[in-house]
Amino acid sequence: MKQPPKLLTALLIICALQPALSGHAAPAKKKIGFSVYDMQYGFFQDMEKGTREASEAAGYDYVLVDQKSSESTMVSATQDLIDQGINALIISPFKPDALGPIVDAAKAKKIPVVVDDIGGGGTDYDVIVISDNDKGGVIAADQIASVLKGRPSATKKVASISCEPSAVYAARRNAGFEKRIKELGYTVVASLSANSKQEEGYKVAKDILSAHPDVAAIFCGNDPMAVGAAQAVADSGKSGVKDVYIVGFNGDEIALQAIKAGQMGATIQQVPEEMGKMTVQLATKLMNGEKLQYNNAEKREIYVPVKLITAADLGASTK
Repeated sequence: MKQPPKLLTALLIICALQPALSGHAAPAKKKIGFSVYDMQYGFFQDMEKGTREASEAAGYDYVLVDQKSSESTMVSATQDLIDQGINALIISPFKPDALGPIVDAAKAKKIPVVVDDIGGGGTDYDVIVISDNDKGGVIAADQIASVLKGRPSATKKVASISCEPSAVYAARRNAGFEKRIKELGYTVVASLSANSKQEEGYKVAKDILSAHPDVAAIFCGNDPMAVGAAQAVADSGKSGVKDVYIVGFNGDEIALQAIKAGQMGATIQQVPEEMGKMTVQLATKLMNGEKLQYNNAEKREIYVPVKLITAADLGASTK
């Protein structure tokens, strides 16, 4: 094989050494910080996966902190993220009302803030990515009405179980559901919060069944509460599909398994992994000084579509 001329070889070596010779290091990688609500939940595990993979694919350094459903941890851990010198903050806040100091601290350092779901707390965030929650509630109402229409013995009584009051965007699910189900001729006999927790969903559903034993359906604002409600229905000797039709919201694995097992009727599926990826794309645009296109410009909201998931969608028998 013919060797390259000595002059060419020397030039190649000089070019390779140029950054070191000039004293200039390669530009530092940008860093994305993600402060997540609580990694014990499947929804946020999926959200984190999408955020992390998109950050790594874009060539960013990535730092995660877990709020573990604690307001104090949310504030302190996220402040630590900001102090680490991140270039963009993505946060799914446990307590949106406590976001003020976090957003102020980020803005003081010119760090863009992307909120992923839950709520923005009325702060000066740059953008919030949320599922089309109101539409999801409407889809749930239409599904329940469609199912109950084929049950001549079913009453027109339904119940609504919501997430914690601070989850203002999740509240749109139950608001959309209740408005639509009433338009369809049903009565909401109970509208209660179970604070997004499975054990509270169980307790609240038991109370509803005790007060309204002939309730025909229950809509829950998230899947852990729906699975809890389905267990309460089962413990009362009834079916969460054939007797009291249970619909959740999220598309969490626990709900998908419950639907496959015939323990609850349906869920409204969110796509938290895609939401995570979208937040990184938005953070990239903000870091590059680009303007964003919003679904709701006044509130700086971008919506992600949701869809109905039933046993048929999961290939399970509906008999």
